[in-house]
Amino acid sequence: MKEKIKKLKTFIIKNTKWIILSASLISLLIIIKDVINEEIVETDTKGYKIISTYLISNNVTPIAKTITKLGGTFWLIGLSIVLFLIIKNKKIGKSIFLNLGCSALTNFTLKQIIQRPRPTEYRIIDESGYSLPSGHSMVSMSFYGYLIYLIIKKIKNKYLKISLVTLLTILIISIGISRIYLGVHYTSDVLAGFLVAISYLIIYINIIKNFIEDKE
Repeated sequence: MKEKIKKLKTFIIKNTKWIILSASLISLLIIIKDVINEEIVETDTKGYKIISTYLISNNVTPIAKTITKLGGTFWLIGLSIVLFLIIKNKKIGKSIFLNLGCSALTNFTLKQIIQRPRPTEYRIIDESGYSLPSGHSMVSMSFYGYLIYLIIKKIKNKYLKISLVTLLTILIISIGISRIYLGVHYTSDVLAGFLVAISYLIIYINIIKNFIEDKE
């Protein structure tokens, strides 16, 4: 019995990323199915209720507007350019650009397939296009999530590594919350965006990791 448990643990550790990928895709399909069957699902109502009860105020709104810009196209392109210029290994710089382009294209394609209308009841800012999966949530997690991967792999200083990973993780979550706060996405849009990003990142990193190694 102990031997079987040991083998199971070894299997799980060895295949953790593929287990996470499978779980993310299954969860995503469940969300899409629920959204197709019912325009507004229970998660959407509960998510917005929590945010509207504990967060929405005149003081927080400018903060939410600022945070959401950190997941926007212009900011991420600008940040990619800066990173390309300062990172010594240009293969990594190119992989950051490629990641941004691929994740944005994936999000656009999924939106065109699903074609879920955006919420209109509690809009604080204007947005166009379809709603699911949330572009800001998905692309931000893909972009900053890839930076987290690079930080873990490349930065030696333990405290700097932990600080940057924590900061970027908080930023990813905050961008997702800001989209619900501003009334331009349902909670399920944001969750779907995160799930797609997790699945996408696992595949992207698995493909790109050998290319970015600096062998010079």
